[in-house]
Amino acid sequence: MLRKKVILLLLASSLWINGCAGNIGLQKTGQGNWQQEDSSGKTSEKNAGSKKQSEDERFETYTMEVFKNQVTSDIVNLHYTLADPQEYGIEEAPIRYGEIQTDQVQLKASAENMQQALLEFNYDKLDVENKITYNVMNAYLRSVKETSDYIYYDEPLGTVSGIQTQLPVVLSEYEFYDEKDVQTYLKLMESTSEYFDQVIAFEKEKSAQGLFMSDEMADVVLEQCQAFQELGNSNYLYSTFTERLDGITGLTDKEKSDYIQENARMMEEVIYPSYERLTEAIQSLKGTGKNDKGLCYLPEGKEYYELLVKQSACTDRSVKDLQEFTRKQISEDITAMEKVLGIDTGEATGETQKNTDNQSSQNKTDSDEQSSQEDTSSGKRQEKKKSSQNKINETESSDQSENVEEQEKETVAEIQQKAEEVLAAAAEVTQGTAEGILNHLKKGILTSFPELPSVSLEVKYVPEEMQEHLSPAFYMIPAIDRVDENVIYINQAQMHDDLTLFTTLAHEGYPGHLYQTVFFESTDPDPVRNVFHFGGYVEGWATYAEMCSYYLTQFPKVQATILQKNSSVILALYALADMGIHWEGWSRMDTVRFFANYGITDADTVNEIYNLILGSPANYLKYYIGYGEFMELKKEWFKTKGEDALQKEFHEAVLHVGPAPFSVVEEFMWEIE
Repeated sequence: MLRKKVILLLLASSLWINGCAGNIGLQKTGQGNWQQEDSSGKTSEKNAGSKKQSEDERFETYTMEVFKNQVTSDIVNLHYTLADPQEYGIEEAPIRYGEIQTDQVQLKASAENMQQALLEFNYDKLDVENKITYNVMNAYLRSVKETSDYIYYDEPLGTVSGIQTQLPVVLSEYEFYDEKDVQTYLKLMESTSEYFDQVIAFEKEKSAQGLFMSDEMADVVLEQCQAFQELGNSNYLYSTFTERLDGITGLTDKEKSDYIQENARMMEEVIYPSYERLTEAIQSLKGTGKNDKGLCYLPEGKEYYELLVKQSACTDRSVKDLQEFTRKQISEDITAMEKVLGIDTGEATGETQKNTDNQSSQNKTDSDEQSSQEDTSSGKRQEKKKSSQNKINETESSDQSENVEEQEKETVAEIQQKAEEVLAAAAEVTQGTAEGILNHLKKGILTSFPELPSVSLEVKYVPEEMQEHLSPAFYMIPAIDRVDENVIYINQAQMHDDLTLFTTLAHEGYPGHLYQTVFFESTDPDPVRNVFHFGGYVEGWATYAEMCSYYLTQFPKVQATILQKNSSVILALYALADMGIHWEGWSRMDTVRFFANYGITDADTVNEIYNLILGSPANYLKYYIGYGEFMELKKEWFKTKGEDALQKEFHEAVLHVGPAPFSVVEEFMWEIE
């Protein structure tokens, strides 16, 4: 049980949906195309190089080959990673979205082969940067191996960031650097039919294995697909195509007109029919799912969830440890809220604890005295006396518990009243335009975060017709050779007030995703590092940035602290609910009761939370546990370096290590110069 109950505020009016889509891309079940040309796992003579090469050079030659192999698996992957692939010796890639991989044996064997290839290098002879890359690769491949047995537990049509909502974004943000990109784009659109056929086949196999999505989730997916189809000629894939086309110099009016007509034909003959077929398939499979509860109700579902949590949150902690970790942090946050609000419950709680300790001591004394009796004839009399005393003690203890609960209720009411005033005041404060907020954040972080190279940033807005089905905001990760070109999308329908916009832009921009991405790329990392995705690190940092941003608002520290701690606790509740539903098997009613303990009693809100968590297991752990891990690293940093250490140095160290499991970050953050 948590230390106390508390009524939280923001959640009652709006859901904490994952703040961004981050690295926009399409599902590749199995985490990638992990194959080498030499299936034995041995590096080729070319890769190994001559004996004259240093171990670092040999290793970097190998990682470059891995990088090229992975980014050329499909044109989407290549185009979003490199603007000028020719500079990397890459000429082309298959014009397709990717593949839904289902060969578990091949997937595991490929990962094992790559791990075996790593063993050919002398780890001790690698420099720090290459050691980090080595460990990152090894950890990622280990995760691929561990989860390869559970391919059909994955869901490419997730309600939060499934293919059905991500594909339009991928298409609309496909950059036209030259006319060849336009031609490739149109061929890519043509391949949509084949790609959706793969998705449909995968969902049918899931159904055959009893692993199809719940009816509630299917209804959401169907709604998202239908909403896209209903856009018709007003679909933003028409307008964005024309806008990108206008940015290409040298095209005649006739050429532009022909391309526009071809794009329209692809929409009418390929894109919309593909969505229609997907809709029909999901409708026909609806009802075949055998589980409408958490993962733990599936065969080996609990084991899968454990692996998923480690993969998603980038942690080695067990689920049980994470639950305790989260509860502890909630308790600390609530205590901080009480402190700044001037609500002192420590005295009453302390007095109660003192009475309880005294009573326990008295019970022990009584028990010792009774056990020392040697007169067996008085045994029954002594037991009767002991029993009576215990009943008295139990009654007194019960009365004390009731008194404590009443005190807590009064405390909660006081917290709620004062915090509501803070939140109401914050919602009325104007923070400015998105561009103005980003400039404010960019300047505000200079004292605590390393300075960034100068980059461009464009703020775009989610088309009105898609607002209901996309994230509140997302950062479009730029190509690694065009890192100075950045885009953040804002979903205005989910920006309830200026404070929400402010913290969201901190999450996506400064010092969140944009800052993190630009800083890491400025360190000139091995290109292969961009092949691996570590959601706990990436989203954990962005959440950490978001929490820091409250103290960059115009609010006094007391208000900022209340807002930040409240936000932290809300996200922690989502994390606990995720583990409760998928690990412990909470029902909807269990989830209702859990949130009711915190004053969140709106049935529709809790039901939506439950469905979100069902549809995206471990999703919220990326955000909260990742954030918590950064906070733990920060505590460790200052404990080791001393209280006079600079936050800027800590931020530089963890960002320089870059996206990785937190065990790797913890090991190497001390070695960054």
